[in-house]
Amino acid sequence: MRIVYFIDSLASKGGAERIISEKMNYLATHYDYDISVITWYQYPETMPNCYYLSDKVRQINLCFPSHLQYKYSYPKRLWIRRKLVHRLNQELENAVNSINPDIIIGVGYTLADVVCRIKCKAAKIIESHEARIYTKASYLYENHSFFATIYYRLYRKKYLHIIEKNADVVVSLTKDDAFNWKKAKRVEIIPNFSSMPISKLSNGEPKRVIAVGRIAWQKGYDRLIEIWKNVSKKHPEWQLDIFGEGELEMEIKKAVKETKLCNISIHPFTKNISQEYAMSSICVLTSRFEGFSLVLLEALRHGLPCVTFDCPYGPQDLVDNEKCGYVIEDGNIDQFSEKLCFLMDHPEIRAHFSIAAIDKAQSYHVDTIMNQWKLLFESLTKSNKTDIEAF
Repeated sequence: MRIVYFIDSLASKGGAERIISEKMNYLATHYDYDISVITWYQYPETMPNCYYLSDKVRQINLCFPSHLQYKYSYPKRLWIRRKLVHRLNQELENAVNSINPDIIIGVGYTLADVVCRIKCKAAKIIESHEARIYTKASYLYENHSFFATIYYRLYRKKYLHIIEKNADVVVSLTKDDAFNWKKAKRVEIIPNFSSMPISKLSNGEPKRVIAVGRIAWQKGYDRLIEIWKNVSKKHPEWQLDIFGEGELEMEIKKAVKETKLCNISIHPFTKNISQEYAMSSICVLTSRFEGFSLVLLEALRHGLPCVTFDCPYGPQDLVDNEKCGYVIEDGNIDQFSEKLCFLMDHPEIRAHFSIAAIDKAQSYHVDTIMNQWKLLFESLTKSNKTDIEAF
């Protein structure tokens, strides 16, 4: 079976980039599928892949000059962008037709509309890595002119319509997000997995809380700082360690400094994050929204009780409230602080939650999840074959 993935770049330290890389590796090595990935914005000389990619996976970097649009101001920039997208569409079609795949797969947050309009015989899948309600929504909250804001509203509406009209399948990570894609031809729910090697589990003894993720507005680190101000008053002996990088890094570091608390630190991403989970006793997630949250799954696999906001979507699917952690009303700082303090005060509860966390994580084993993908691919290729024979 020949499958082609599309993504803007594999050079970013993101959850989507990591899980897509791992899925491609698995399909190529375990099922012996012919796997290719086409990137359009990645320049390999200066932007190497962040995550391991098997030699069995063919990578094609188009090195498309999308930056040219930023030489112009609005509204001309929109016209230039439209011309560039048309040109990119032609390059993608040429690349796809040279491979002649059975299935092509795009991601919802980046040029999924272009992928859906590629003229080819392959079945089209779009993976919804961030909730539909947030797909292309960031444009609406940025500081644009009135004309540009109206354009982006119309663009987003059309973008989602093209996916729902043209994609053979939209794959969601959660049941709630799947419901929001109800206008699509077909919707399947296939969650992510974590294949991170684990050599040591948490023993629940270190007085340390861990948070992991890109330092961006979405991740809600401003909310975490407010929570930690409350927690530190009762538990100054506990340490909060944040692992991440991103566009708000300087702003969050400044906010941490202004608290004058000595028990909160920010660290860059590390390849040894498994070790950091194992050296912690609680994991927290204060995101405003998630597509799934690999961080929570990784924490559960290490036996960490989790405290998370009930943001859309993912946390309530992963964390069974009062069994392997606490799912807090979204934005309720006081309740989050209270439950976090409760876990700190009760090591026996942490130990009970830890056992349940490991058990919960088993349902997201890589072999289980990848078998779901295999069954989906087989159903699509069988359907395509039947259509061709009927024709």
